[in-house]
Parts: sequence; structure tokens; C-alpha cells
Amino acid sequence: MNEIRSFARTEEQKHLVTKASSLASDFYTRAAHYDQNAAFPFENFEALKNAGVMDLTIPKEYGGKGAGLYDFVLLQETIAQGDGPTALSLGWHLGIMMNEGSNRSWSEGIYEKVCRDIVQHNKLINSAHSERKTGSPARGGKPETVAKKLTGGGWQINGRKNFTSLAPVLDYFIISASIEGTEDVGEFLFPRELKGISIEETWNTMSMRATRSDDLVLSEVIVDREALLYIKKQRAPKPQGWLLHIPACYLGIAIAARNEAVSFADSYHPNSLPHPIREVPKVRERVAKIDVELTAARHLLYSVARLWDEEPDKRNELVGELATAKLVATNSAISIVDEAMRIVGAQSLHAEHPLQRHYRDVRAGLHNPPADEITLEMLAKQAFLKES
Repeated sequence: MNEIRSFARTEEQKHLVTKASSLASDFYTRAAHYDQNAAFPFENFEALKNAGVMDLTIPKEYGGKGAGLYDFVLLQETIAQGDGPTALSLGWHLGIMMNEGSNRSWSEGIYEKVCRDIVQHNKLINSAHSERKTGSPARGGKPETVAKKLTGGGWQINGRKNFTSLAPVLDYFIISASIEGTEDVGEFLFPRELKGISIEETWNTMSMRATRSDDLVLSEVIVDREALLYIKKQRAPKPQGWLLHIPACYLGIAIAARNEAVSFADSYHPNSLPHPIREVPKVRERVAKIDVELTAARHLLYSVARLWDEEPDKRNELVGELATAKLVATNSAISIVDEAMRIVGAQSLHAEHPLQRHYRDVRAGLHNPPADEITLEMLAKQAFLKES
């Protein structure tokens, strides 16, 4: 079987892909178990820590590896071929640190402390912004989680967040909260060990089951004044290249589905034919269609990532390309897995078959940011924008 080519360009990137491929092969052996039991892949994250990837996107001056977006995308796509939920969960951690490394919206002391904890102790961080009544933060809903300012400058926070990926192992949470008595929304960072923080196991979905994106419950959590990272309205929106970890993950799953289908077609020889089904014209057409979609989506993804790294002064011009890469990748991944299942046939629906897991997991990409309709509206606005 001809494997999909890697987009690694440098020797360092080839080494990264080799390491990630070894991890992915190991993760694949446990992926079905974690999916069936909706269990968090603790063993996978221990392996990732031992492999030294938790500080991949932390700048070198803070002790990390200083990887760019292209490297990040390579890692994510490769890990996802072994286990999509592990890759997506890892992506949130690495992406947040990449984003902050570029924007530097936190105080220097807090950023340095978090970097040190990750580099030296493999701590894990993720944000928890979504709420049941507000939906995705990208749609502008004001959080019902409330931060009350206390005498002395600290804060008391009450609320509930859903979609808290990595919930079982997070060491740091970033949450958004409405500032009591104002129209402001702030972002807060605090460690897991604070009193009043609990995780309610609510994650029972058909897709990405092993991310354990459970609810974060905050009950009279007291944090110091430094926990407030910034007030959102004081911070202009910026293009978020780090979110390319999302399409990279779903393309990785699509590659796994493609390889499963090609391997099956290469070896399956029904007694109704004198040869394996790889010789059947319709099967060959389906495989070719898969590779056309993968090639187009991957080239778009990696070209945008390369532009982000090589032309940092022009990142504000990449908003449309970043969103388009995500839209194309996630929709292509759905189409590719569907074609793969058509090649394999009804047995791909069996509960123990990896394709049914890939089929369910890629659906989640439609609901990761940015949503398709937001991307399309943004592109329409760009198209009809009149010069002043």
C-alpha cells in the first residue's frame, strides 16, 4: 500500500514526524478501548509527556522548543492518525501556549510561571469558555459565569462551563466570566487545586468520546487579583493561526480512514472475483477521489501554516485563509471517511471496526471553531467590501 506522503521539509521536522508516528502507532492499539468506554487516554498523555512534546510551542527563551505553526500542524496530523481524541486534546494545550507566545496578552510573570511549569513539570492547560445557554464563545454570548470583585482585589467566581477537554488531567484552567456590576467580560487563569473547583462527568457524545470534555463547576472559587488575565473588550481580535490544529487533527483521522480502506481493497479477494477488489474500477475511482480531496485539503492547510510562519507581518491578511483551511479540511474529512466506508462495505459499520469510529469522530469538526456559516459570511463580507 502506498502511504500518504509527509509534508515534513526539514530534518528537524522529519524527526518530529518519526517520533509522532511511533506514538500514533502505540495510541492506535488503545483507541477503540478509550472510545468504547468514553475513557480518558491517561496512558497516551504519559507517553506524550515522556516524549517531550508538551513544550513544543513554548518559545525557546522560556525553555520550550519554539516550534512554528507548520511543525504544530505536522505533529497534530500525525498523532491523529493513531487517535483523534488524543490529538485534539493535545492541540488545545499546545495551541493556547502558541497563541500566548505570539500575542503576549498575559502579564510577563504569569506567562513565565506557566511556561516554567510546563517545561519542568509537564503541566497541562486548556480554556473553558463554552456554556449551555451561551453556546460557542465565537457567537458572542455573554458568560453566565460571574466574577465578583472582593475587598483587597481578589475575585470570587461562580459558574459552570461545558466542553472542558482534558478535564481529568488539567493543571490550569482559563475561563471567561462576566464582571459583576459591569458589562465587561474577563479571562481568568487559575490552578486546579483551588477550593470550589470540581468536574462533573457529563461527556456522553457519539464523537471524540475520549476527550472527556466534561463540565467544569466553579462554586465560590476565590482567586487572587493576578488571576485576571485581561478584560476582553480591551483586546482587539487577532487572527488565530493556532486553531489550525483542528483541521490538522481531522485530516489525520481522514488519512487513517483512507489507509484502512486502501489496505482492505488491496487484500480483500471475494470468491466472486478472480482478483482483489483493488482491480474493480469503481473501487479505484473511490480511492482516487479520496486522494484528490486529501491532496487539496492538505496543501491548503500546510501552505497557510507556512505563510503564517514565514510572513508574520502579514498575519492579519490570513483571516480568510485560516478559516477556509478549516472549512475545507473538516468537510473533506467527512467526505473521505464516507468514501472509505463505501469501499469497505457493511462491515465498516461493525462496532469493533475503526472506520465507524473515524466516521463519528470527524463529525465533531463541524462544531469546532470557526463554524462553516461564520466562515462563509466572513468570506462574503470580504468579497463585497468596497474600497473607501
